[in-house]
Amino acid sequence: MAVAVDEPTERELRVMPWWLVLVGLLAAVVLGWLVLDLLLTEADRASQPDTRATLRIDAIRTGLTVVAGTGGGLALLLAARRQWITERAQRHQESVAARDQVHRDRVQAHAEAVAEAAQRHQDRQSGAAEHDAAERRLTELYTRAVELLGNDSAAVRLGGLHALERLGQDNPGQRPTIAAVLCAYLRMPAPIGEPRETEVRRSAQRVLTRHLRAADDDAFWPEVTLDLAGAELVDFDAAGCTLVDANFTEAVFTGTTTFAGATTRGRLLLGAATFDDVLFDNLAADGEVMLDGVRVSGLATFDGAAFTDGLSCRRSRFAGPTSCRRVTFGQPTSFDATRFEDATSFREAVFDGAVSMEHTEFGGAAGFHSVRFTNMALFRWTVFGAEALFDRAHFLDAANFGRARFHRMASFRDTRFSRPPQVEQARAVADPGHRWPADTTVERLDDEWLLLVDR
Repeated sequence: MAVAVDEPTERELRVMPWWLVLVGLLAAVVLGWLVLDLLLTEADRASQPDTRATLRIDAIRTGLTVVAGTGGGLALLLAARRQWITERAQRHQESVAARDQVHRDRVQAHAEAVAEAAQRHQDRQSGAAEHDAAERRLTELYTRAVELLGNDSAAVRLGGLHALERLGQDNPGQRPTIAAVLCAYLRMPAPIGEPRETEVRRSAQRVLTRHLRAADDDAFWPEVTLDLAGAELVDFDAAGCTLVDANFTEAVFTGTTTFAGATTRGRLLLGAATFDDVLFDNLAADGEVMLDGVRVSGLATFDGAAFTDGLSCRRSRFAGPTSCRRVTFGQPTSFDATRFEDATSFREAVFDGAVSMEHTEFGGAAGFHSVRFTNMALFRWTVFGAEALFDRAHFLDAANFGRARFHRMASFRDTRFSRPPQVEQARAVADPGHRWPADTTVERLDDEWLLLVDR
């Protein structure tokens, strides 16, 4: 804060004593008298009487003039002093007025600063009170909705679900918590003997997935993650949803499950999950997708999906038809030890990373028509229980079919290899329909089996 510097004080004004004026008048009279006396003395020295009289008159006139002039000078001095005193008084008044104005400005500024600080304090108190009131109201609504969700009546539980949904829609900061509550509800075992619980769980699923679709920006909850590990889900529909680090490990999906058109950010964990029918058509996966140990009893489709960071589907089982047409696999992809019991198609798929299908079993026809293998492709110890069709496939890197088993016809018609495929110890049933890659040597092992040998 600036420190005010006092102005230099003026010299003290002294009052003129009355006798000083009297002395000045007496000095003027004395001066006039001396001049008159001197002139009269000179006049008396004149020889002529007429001249003497004239000179005396002039001397008297000159003496009076001196007295008058001296008095006039004293009057001018007094007038000048009075003017100086007036001007000094005026300057003093102006200085006092300026200091008073500065003081009043300082007082006004201080008063305004105090008032502003008081207003800010009041605003903070008011804001804190409003925030506390809103938090208390929010807590009461949340507590009430959770209590409804734990009610014995299915209808009341449905009301609790919609109360939580509305609470999350009106309060974005509560959305992760509400989603976590709904996920926890779905992870809990379903009550025994409650036939309407299925509808309650369907509603909970719809509440979650409805707000993970970007069709309506106002209803979209972008900060929500799903943790449904071990949950029992019925006809779970995540089509078109945006899933961030979603966890469905060991979840049980009954009915038709769809992730068609969904977008994943982060990891999508489905390890050891079980499905009836599942659809991954046009899934856009920006993170790694884990399907290790998955069990699918019905249809499984991945048509048009894109796995940018790869797919891990090891030790899984697909009992029904499986379709992976026009799928793009980015980083290394693994189907090791997976069993496809029905027809499986990878038609026109693209493997940009290495792919491994070691110890994989195809119970039905395995179609790799027009597939593009950009990186290494491993089919060692792979069992083809029905037709193995690699027609027009393109292997841009090494291909290894060592110790593979072809129990039906194998076709590599118009298949292109950048280098000869490795087929050491691979076996195939004796079938006249086989179409082997060029430069592949086939030897008869016995009446039933053929042995493929590398050159």
